[in-house]
Amino acid sequence: AAWLGLVPRQFSSGGKERLGKISKAGQADIRRLLIMGAMTQVNWASRKAPAPGSWLARMLARKPRMLVAIALANRMARAIWAMATKQEDYRDPALSVAA
Repeated sequence: AAWLGLVPRQFSSGGKERLGKISKAGQADIRRLLIMGAMTQVNWASRKAPAPGSWLARMLARKPRMLVAIALANRMARAIWAMATKQEDYRDPALSVAA
């Protein structure tokens, strides 16, 4: 996610964490696609309420929509990276809890 420019820039030293604004350095085309996909999911959630207690429902209840979309894009980027490095297919969390 940092490589794509989806997380705040860090200016940390001496154990004190300082976060700046989200840098737009990195892969602009991939970042744009992730944000568009996340905005689509956030817009869909505003029309049809997401499952109560889900991560998206909790975030939308307390944060602005665009911030939730960037956080969701960050989350999707980390999941894609994990699947690519482990060479695994997507496993739906809802299905793994039910099993």
